[in-house]
Amino acid sequence: MAKNDMLGDSLWDAYSNKVTTLMNNPQHQGEIFQEEAEARGHKLIVADFGAESCGDAVRLYWEIDPKTDKIVDSKFKSFGCGTAIASSDVMTELCIGKTVQEAVKITNIDVEKALRDDPDTPAVPPQKMHCSVMAYDVIKKAAGLYLGVDSESFEEEIIVCECARVSLQTVKEVIRLNDLTTVEQITDYTKAGGFCKSCIKPGGHEEKEYYLVDILADVRREMDEEKMKAAADASVAGEANFEDMTLVQQIKAVDAVIDENVRQFLIMDGGNMEIIDIKKSDEYIDIYIRYLGACSGCASSSTGTLYAIESTLKEKLSPKIRVLPI
Repeated sequence: MAKNDMLGDSLWDAYSNKVTTLMNNPQHQGEIFQEEAEARGHKLIVADFGAESCGDAVRLYWEIDPKTDKIVDSKFKSFGCGTAIASSDVMTELCIGKTVQEAVKITNIDVEKALRDDPDTPAVPPQKMHCSVMAYDVIKKAAGLYLGVDSESFEEEIIVCECARVSLQTVKEVIRLNDLTTVEQITDYTKAGGFCKSCIKPGGHEEKEYYLVDILADVRREMDEEKMKAAADASVAGEANFEDMTLVQQIKAVDAVIDENVRQFLIMDGGNMEIIDIKKSDEYIDIYIRYLGACSGCASSSTGTLYAIESTLKEKLSPKIRVLPI
């Protein structure tokens, strides 16, 4: 059947020739029977897995030599779309000749890459990447049955992108190490979000616990907080120029000095203070504060207490500081 007889050019062209060939002519589809395996002194494992997102299902047969744990033969049955059949066929082929421990390391990306016509062109459109994920999951199921463990025990990390098998920790580390600021950059570095795109933000074809947009926002916020704290700590230690800081950094630095040197005494007397604003000019850096609690009505708030606060900030941060209560 010609390509144009089945699908439009743009959609059909998104599939590799290997995928379209295996859709109709899989090489490893079939069954392995218990009697046959036992006659050869081997153990038969039959694992089933279904994908709730699309209704596809696959059954995987492994004939294993128990003396070596090697998969000497493998077959599959697939109940679903043509992409699921092609993915299952390649997955089955990748298992043959490997030990169970080696096979469980096969990822969905290995399956997808094995379906490509050339290394740089994806074998299937993004929305079909879940088919290779299903192949990966049924391998874990079969390995768990053979080894007598829960299949989830093979998953040591929280997976954010099922298509590219990218973990939460990997995404966080890549953002931090490379100072990434966009989801597109995350995809460039990790391939997460580059296929079905469900992990990018809510509203995709599959609901996720973690989304790249949220992870990016959380990590960037943590990074900003760490930078501000480092700037404040450096300022207190005399390692940074207070006058060159951003407004937010200055407020953090002032708060750090107040917390370390002043605030506890105000609280002991039933009061406190907060920073309202900081304004810079060529001559002064004016810090506007508001007294809270007992301090707001205390006579020394505009004399001794004010002098102590201003003197401490001048010593720790900048001689240009003036403290102005409002």
